[in-house]
Amino acid sequence: MKKQPAEQKMRISFDLDEVLFVSPKTHKTEPALVFPLNKIFIERLRLGTPELINKLQELGYEVWVYTSSFRSDRYIRWLFRLYGVKFDGIVNGTRHLKEVQRNNKTILPQKLPNRYHISLHIDDETIICSLGRTYGYKAYQLDAEDDSWKEKIIARADEIRRMELKERSQN
Repeated sequence: MKKQPAEQKMRISFDLDEVLFVSPKTHKTEPALVFPLNKIFIERLRLGTPELINKLQELGYEVWVYTSSFRSDRYIRWLFRLYGVKFDGIVNGTRHLKEVQRNNKTILPQKLPNRYHISLHIDDETIICSLGRTYGYKAYQLDAEDDSWKEKIIARADEIRRMELKERSQN
C-alpha cells in the first residue's frame, strides 16, 4: 500500500511596509514595545496583526513574510517574536534577488509569491497585486485603514483553499 503524501499547508504571505508595518498617524496600531526595544524595533504593527497571524496558523495555514525590503531575516523574526508571532518563512529583498532574480537578464517583479508556493499574498501596492494575473499568483490588496481587514483576509484565504482543494480533487 502506497503512503499518501502529507497534506501541504496552504501558504499566505504578507508584505511588511504599509501592510503589517503602518504609521500610527494613519492607522490603529499595536502598542509600541517598551524601552529600549522601541528604539531598536521602531516599526509599529497594524492593530490586530499578531491576532490575525496566530489565527491563520491555528486554521492550518503557513504564514510567511514576503517583502522587497532588505531588513534581515533575524531582525524580522525578533521583532515579531516580541509580539508573540512566529513566521513559517521569510523572503526579503536579499533572498528574492538571490533565489528568484538570480542571473535573469529580464528584470522580474520585486515579488513572485508562486516561486515559494505561496497561494495568497497580501500587499498594499496595486502593481504587485495586478501582476498576479500575469505571473500566476493570487493577491489581496490592503492599504487603507479597515477595521474588518482580518476577517476579509481569512475569508479570502478560505476561498482560495476551497478552490485549491477542488482543483486537486478533480486531478
